[in-house]
Amino acid sequence: MKAHDGMYIGGEWRAALGRDRIEVLNPADERPIASVPAGTPEDVDAAVRAARAAFPAWAATAPAERAALIGSLRDVLVARKGEIAETITAELGSPLGFSEMVHVGAPIAVASSYAELGASYAFEERIGNSTVLLEPVGVVGAITPWNYPLHQIVAKVAPALAAGCTLVLKPAEDTPLTAQLFAEAVHEAGIPAGVFNLVTGTGPVAGQALAAHEGVDLVSFTGSTAVGKQIGATAGAAVKRVALELGGKSANVILPGADLAKAVAAGVGHVMNNSGQSCNALTRMLVHRDDYEEAVSLAAAAAGKYASGDPLDPGTRIGPVVSAKQRDRVRGFITKGVEEGARLVAGGPEAPHAQGYFIAPTVFADVTPDMTIAQEEIFGPVLSILSYGDQDEALAIANGTDYGLGGAVWAADEETAVAFARLMDTGQVDINGGRFNPLAPFGGYKKSGVGRELGPHGLAEYLQTKSLQF
Repeated sequence: MKAHDGMYIGGEWRAALGRDRIEVLNPADERPIASVPAGTPEDVDAAVRAARAAFPAWAATAPAERAALIGSLRDVLVARKGEIAETITAELGSPLGFSEMVHVGAPIAVASSYAELGASYAFEERIGNSTVLLEPVGVVGAITPWNYPLHQIVAKVAPALAAGCTLVLKPAEDTPLTAQLFAEAVHEAGIPAGVFNLVTGTGPVAGQALAAHEGVDLVSFTGSTAVGKQIGATAGAAVKRVALELGGKSANVILPGADLAKAVAAGVGHVMNNSGQSCNALTRMLVHRDDYEEAVSLAAAAAGKYASGDPLDPGTRIGPVVSAKQRDRVRGFITKGVEEGARLVAGGPEAPHAQGYFIAPTVFADVTPDMTIAQEEIFGPVLSILSYGDQDEALAIANGTDYGLGGAVWAADEETAVAFARLMDTGQVDINGGRFNPLAPFGGYKKSGVGRELGPHGLAEYLQTKSLQF
């Protein structure tokens, strides 16, 4: 795997100011594939200064011209789709087909949406005797996670560019190679120097320096709730804006009369995709007690079909988790579930392969709402199945966590499902298998975050409002 030895700052690759390196491992075989520089606060400062210098001209660029450059960036991503997918598979462990279809396909769709939206968005409106202007907030510090390394970058960078902001990106240290490829794509697309900047590094050093930098006007962070709280406190002390997309413990509610086999199969797939490393994964399946044992049997059988192994093998449906740390964390939750009395019907803590950070697709039955595995985000291929007696109890269970990011409802008819979904305390709900929409706002209630990504709501996060009275 190719890796740059420097940082992308001011439109060029510059030597890192520190000597420390971050080794990138292939989670499928635990072997090193590359290393990247570990950025210092001085590297972050140089990147922020470059973004600040580029901001006036970029903010003054016509929205249609900014949108056209986003379209050019999209075209480069399309042209390099295979290379990017192979890189994501190498550093994340995602099966190659899933990398091509989702890890690269989804961000291409998001970039396309902002190429169109950026040219048509109403950046000013007339209200009474006022003209209201929507202006770019300034320099954005974007801190992205490892679980969807390209999608989370595009979901921040594309709307920020469309709004007229400049950026400094600090990607997750587990998947920095995808971010470097993205920086190459930005350069190839002709986006002006300094508008986008990349600093690789660790969260406690580079990430903290970026969040605290006085030259950053908004911090957009995706990651754990614990780190989100720290970033929120840092930004609050400086009175700067934040957008936080944090954890989730999403409920998949199957109401009586729904197509049980379809709902269970789809729910298991949602949890197992990306090895369970999705913030909105439907990790809690809620089933009426009359359908419960059938649902458990269906889920166990479905989980058994997720063959794990080499991510480059077309027959592999589930790859490893990203790191040894993540593997051990997920195993700890599985062990905790057994200790607290949940019934293991598929998988378990034992390693399915001698090498690699693999977790067996795992399904728990007889889970109660107070159990750890029903309350805390596991971030692995682990499903908990809970029972309920009536819709009031189902709603109480669905809403009974600190999170509110995603969810799903299955019912015999759309009207019933929508009525239940309206009562759920969560930012996004799929109705009877509703498909991903790159224009729909994505974000959470409660401790799942602040703000929204994607579509016009995502663009609005990077704008500030001015009114002119005359």
